[in-house]
This record gives sequence, structure tokens and C-alpha cells, in this order.
Amino acid sequence: METGLDTKKRNVPGEATLSVNNIGGIDDAEVSFQQGVTVLSGRNATNRTSLLQAIMAALGSDQVSLKADANEGNAVLEFGDDTYRRHLERRNGTIATDGDPYLEDPELADLFAFLLESNEARQAVARGDDLRELIMRPVDIDAIKSEIEQYEQRKRQLDEQLDELDDLEQRLPDLEAKRTRVSEEIETLSDELEEAQAELEETNVDVEERREEESELETKLEELRGTRSDLERTRDRIETERESIEALEEEQDEVRTQLESLSTGDETEISRLEAEIETLQDEKATLSEAISQLQSTIQFNEQLLEEPDSFLENAEQDDDEPVTEQLLEDSETVTCWTCGSSVARDQIEATIEQLRTARQERLEERSEISSELNDRRETLSSINENRTEHRQTQRRLESIDDEIERRNDRIEELTEEREALTDEIDALEVEINDLETEDYSGVLDQHKEVNQLEFKLERKERKRDEITDQIASIEDRLGEREDLKARREDTTDELTNLRTRIDQIEADAVEAFNEHMENLLETLEYGNLDRVWIDRSSREVREGRRKVSRSSFDLKIVRSTDDGAAYEDTINHLSESEREVIGLVFALAGYLVHDVYETVPFMLLDSLEAIDSERIATLIEYFESYAPYLVVALLDEDAQAVEVEHSTVSNI
Repeated sequence: METGLDTKKRNVPGEATLSVNNIGGIDDAEVSFQQGVTVLSGRNATNRTSLLQAIMAALGSDQVSLKADANEGNAVLEFGDDTYRRHLERRNGTIATDGDPYLEDPELADLFAFLLESNEARQAVARGDDLRELIMRPVDIDAIKSEIEQYEQRKRQLDEQLDELDDLEQRLPDLEAKRTRVSEEIETLSDELEEAQAELEETNVDVEERREEESELETKLEELRGTRSDLERTRDRIETERESIEALEEEQDEVRTQLESLSTGDETEISRLEAEIETLQDEKATLSEAISQLQSTIQFNEQLLEEPDSFLENAEQDDDEPVTEQLLEDSETVTCWTCGSSVARDQIEATIEQLRTARQERLEERSEISSELNDRRETLSSINENRTEHRQTQRRLESIDDEIERRNDRIEELTEEREALTDEIDALEVEINDLETEDYSGVLDQHKEVNQLEFKLERKERKRDEITDQIASIEDRLGEREDLKARREDTTDELTNLRTRIDQIEADAVEAFNEHMENLLETLEYGNLDRVWIDRSSREVREGRRKVSRSSFDLKIVRSTDDGAAYEDTINHLSESEREVIGLVFALAGYLVHDVYETVPFMLLDSLEAIDSERIATLIEYFESYAPYLVVALLDEDAQAVEVEHSTVSNI
């Protein structure tokens, strides 16, 4: 049965071809790789590390060097149907790169796949650095926090909608009861209207017989009916406008309260924050450039120790013996490529260690500046958000004020219209009174009664229809509840996932390291080294002006004495071989936790000389199952011990 990684290997092209020009110590070379293990076999100073650097260059890494006597270099990787190119050029003492490499961002690969001697994951273990920081560095924590805020806001909105539905559902019984009462009132009014209309109809029969004499009276009565209807509608409209104004005034008070709680920020403080941000950005850029230069210098000196002949090919020699052979005869010294003087290897190694320390100090300083920069940006962002919200709230308040003013104007117009209609009704009633005879003295009262009953009935029916519409609207809204609940559940699950993502990555990294470390210690049989594991704990750290709780990765080591007594030890007391193995396993944990095999199909191993041949062979066999392409630089005697199926490259 194939594993997930077997499938990934199957989907990766089976062969890759690399063409190199002027990288490291290589003039020109072309090498093909088969999927699986490729061993670069040879003595020291045979350009094995340079070839690994060329692979890194084509894949996208900047941790590469040009040939000492060249100003330009190239790396071209043909991989399946695609070709990836990288051009390197020396400019103002630094190496600039362009082209179309395999990776857009090489950070993950530099940390966990390109495991040369200078690899930061390997060095972090050896130096006792913060392992948690290195594992979490590729994780965009700010982006996760931003996404958490978005989902929290979305959840709040869904909660508010569900709460609103609960409130609406509680209103339904009252609305149903209200509709029942109004329906009963409508029924009563209908009966009363029917009776009044019958009485009026009897009177109208007599009026019909004397239509000619009383036609003017009848006309005025009809006109009175219509005018009263207009008056009632106008009164309703005035009432509606007043209700709207009351609602607007309540909202107006809420918006004013909200506006008072918002700060627009002090312009002086904003200018100060912007200036501090600019200064911190400049400091960070300066440190980044210094870190890059230190890294280039470290790699250069490491290559000088590993492949000194690549720097001395054009140097003058005082005798006929090749320089490389001179260096190999006296392995304790290296000839300086600039002045030709001999320098002790341990002196260069001490200088490299000083450079690494300086680089680490600058990395820590840059991390502190990044924390301060984030703090300033958050403060400025908060101020700007408040200013934006203040402007929006101010505009909303102005809009409400305008709406209230508009509705007040409308009420004035309607009031004038109501007064005019009232005057018109009074005039009509006077005219009707003048037109009435003794025989028809009750006609006006009957018309008034019928008219009033019709108005009341019309209003009750309108009210019943409004209640019915409200009930229907609430029932429609309640039909959305299940969908809202499902969306809220999904949002809550995603929020939980986001909140635990950082914690999960840390836990997975620790679990992966501890599992593989246990497996390898058992296989490699390091004498009295009983157990090595990472213990994950929490501690308070300062981020800007705040104290936050952050996980810590503590490397634990347990040894045993000859009589079997166990005791805790430190990384400093381990052998170089043991430290190298732990560093490689830590890098493998990062490689698996961050799914680096999905980003780049190559893993590169170099500088394994501190480990004995049999253990190297065991490590290669172990690592081979996790990387589609595993390229390892080995000395000839170490290469001979590799038993896993592999290709060998010996001439570079």
C-alpha cells in the first residue's frame, strides 16, 4: 500500500538535469539526477558543496556564492517539461540574482530542506538557540491574527442575527393575539356599518323620490364623505411621520453616544508614530543587509575551508607542486586567496564562529525591532480605524439630522393640509345644514355615522394587514435560522481551527522531532545517550509594550552512567556526531510539519563527516523515505557504506 509521500514522489518528475556555470568553485558542469538518493562522492575540495549550492540557486535560494574569479554565474534546472533559470551577478560587493527559479519564496527550503553545514536549523541545535522561533518563523502569525479577527466579527454578526430571530419568535404569540383581536373588531365594525348603511339606504329611497329638489344636498354629502376620507388619510400620514421621527431620534442619541466614545487621535501623536515607523523600517532594512552580508561572508569562508583550490587556481606558486596538493599535505593551514599568506584553519574557523555569533545577534536585534515595528503599526492602525469610524459615524449623524429635518418639514406640510381639509369640512357641514329640510334633518348625522364607521373599518383592516405582513416576515426570517446556525457552526469551527493552528504546528513539530529522534537513537546506538526530546512549555515574553504568553521548546537530553544511573545533560556535552544527528532530525521535523516536500521536491545534505560511515548510511536510508530527491555530499569512504539504492556522481 502506498503512503501519502509515495504518491507525492510518484507525481514528481522522475529525472532532473542541472547545468552550472561559475557557481562556488565550478567553472562549467552538467549533472543529471534520478528520483531517490543521489550521492555526490569525492575527496574534499571536489566541488560537491558548490554543486549543492547550484541546485539551491536554481530552486530559488540566495544562500549561494559566485566563483571567486567570476562576475556572473548561472544555474539552469530542467525538471520534467519545465526549465528553471537563475542568473547571479556581482554588484557592489554583493551578489544580485534574477531569473525564473523553482520557488518564489525559498524560506522554507533554506530552513528545512537545504541542510548544508551553515543551515540555520542545524546550527540552532548546536548553539542551543530558540528552536520554537525557528520552527514558527515561516508561519505568518499576523495574517492568522487578522483572519481570527475577521471570523470573530463574522461570528458576532451571526450571533446578533440569531438573537434577533429569538426576539422575533417571542413576538409571534403577541402578534397572533393582536391580529385575532383586530379581526374581531373588524367583524363588529362590519356589522355596525352594515346596519348604518341600511338605515341610510332607507333614507336615500325617500331622497331618490325627490332627487331633483335635493340633488344639491346629495352632492354636498358625497363631497363631505370624500373630504373626510382625505382628512383621515392625512392624519394617518402625520402619525406615521411622527413615529419615524421618534425612531430616528432614538438612533440619533445612540449615534451621538457612539461618536463621543470615538477618538480622532492627536495629529502630533500620529506624526510621531509615522516617524518612528519609518526609522524602525530603516533600521530593520540596515540590519537585514548586514545579516545578508554576514551570511555571504560566512559561506565564503566555509567554502574556502571546504574547497580552497577553487580560489587559488590563478594564484602564483613558488614551486612546481600543485596548490591543492600543498593544501592537502598541510591540512592545518589554508592559503589566503587575496594575499597568498598561510592562515591556520582553526583561526578561520574561529572567525567564522565570530561571524555566526554576530549574525545571530543581529537576527535577535532585528526580531526586537520587528516587534517594536508591529507595535507601532498596530497603534497607528487603531488610531486610523478610529478616525475612519469617527468620520463614518459623523456622516451617519448628519444623515439622520437631515432625515429628521425633512420629516418635520413634511409634517408641517401635512398639518397645513389637515387644517385646510378641516376648514373645508366645516364649510361643507354649514352648507349641508342650510340645505337640509325638516324631513331630512337626520341625513347629515347618518352620513357622518356611516363615514366614521367606514374610516374605522378601513383603519382596522389596514392594521390587520400590517400585522399579517409582520407575522409573514417573521416566519420568513425564522426560516433562515437553520442556515444561520449552520454558518455559525462553520465559523466557530474555523475560528477554533485558527486559534489552535499555531498551537497545533508547535505540537506537531515537537511530536515529529520526538518520534524521529526516538526511532533514530534506537537505530544508531549512541552508547549512553538514552533519550533526546523537546519539552514544550509556556513562558511570558515581552512583545513591544505588552507581555504575552509564548511557547518554549526546551531540548532535553538524558544519559546514563556505566552502572546504569540516568542523569540529565546539555547539548554542549554531546559529541559532534550526536549534535549533528539532533540538528538533522530537528530540520526533518520542520520539513514534515511545514510539508516542505509539497513546496520543493529536493532535500540536500552536506558536511556529515563528523558522523561515522555506518550511521551516515542509516540516516540516508531514514531520510530517503521523506524526500522525493535526496542529494548527499559524501567522502568516498562514507559513500561506499551507503546500502540504499542510489545514483552516484563523482566527477563534477
